[in-house]
Amino acid sequence: FETVVGERGITLSGGQKQRISIARALIKKPEILLFDDCLSAVDTATEEEIIQNISRFMKDKTTLLFGHRVSSVKTCEQILLLSQGAITEQGTHAELLDKKGKYFDLLQKQRMNPTPSSI
Repeated sequence: FETVVGERGITLSGGQKQRISIARALIKKPEILLFDDCLSAVDTATEEEIIQNISRFMKDKTTLLFGHRVSSVKTCEQILLLSQGAITEQGTHAELLDKKGKYFDLLQKQRMNPTPSSI
């Protein structure tokens, strides 16, 4: 709380800004929460920890999580895969993997071409 962050958080990293934004949203105790690629600037270990905490905090509430990484959405109750504005696949992580469709292909690509913040 006492940390000087500079105007518009200039001294913070992208991941730090994302975590502060999430904390600010959670502190309001919303009934519905919408995250749009909110974990893109954090590593996978931090991402998992944040998702676990969000899940615990938002239990019995509605949370919509939009993401480009399978690791960000794999614990969601329902996953919708969109392509060109249309739903191309829908299900749980396990169901989508069993289908071996586009979601499965996306996971394979992300595993083969990992970045510091991907799977």
